[in-house]
Amino acid sequence: MEHVKVKKRDLVHQGTIVDVYKDVVVLPNGGIETWDYIEHRNGAAAVVAALPGDKIILVKQYRPALGRYTWELPAGGRSTPEEDFEETARRELTEETGYTSDEFTHLMSLRTTPAYCNELVEVYLASDCYKVAEQQLDEAEAIEVQAWNVEVILEWIYSGELQDAKTVAGVTAYKAFSTSWAYDGK
Repeated sequence: MEHVKVKKRDLVHQGTIVDVYKDVVVLPNGGIETWDYIEHRNGAAAVVAALPGDKIILVKQYRPALGRYTWELPAGGRSTPEEDFEETARRELTEETGYTSDEFTHLMSLRTTPAYCNELVEVYLASDCYKVAEQQLDEAEAIEVQAWNVEVILEWIYSGELQDAKTVAGVTAYKAFSTSWAYDGK
């Protein structure tokens, strides 16, 4: 099978976390198209932060792209392309929630919007979380923290109220792994 070939890539906007490009591509049939491409520079990590009693810690924050507040898994971008994703997950969990865990297990790798963006989010399970500090938020962050029963979160997911991809994937994977089979981290 022939592949699409990028003929030309022009930087349209350089942002703080992403760069936006206009690609001119040659299709397998020889046709020429213009596609948008967003490069997410460093990738990110998200955490299913589990507490006793089948509860998961979520954070509520305003998302300008949606024009509303959303409940999500604690998550954030790597500080550098070299930062280990688990290190990012540990840091973000403590910064956003004040919690940590002695056991982090890699659950999955997500490409959130592969049609036009290369963003990679590594999702971890942090088992038996416990409070170690107050939130350590960046100046621009205003984050509410609350633990919710997994069944409540699943109701939000299935009703369409909760739509954040990393949260949907992480919580449903956690539920599947915790009830049907033992995930071995591979």
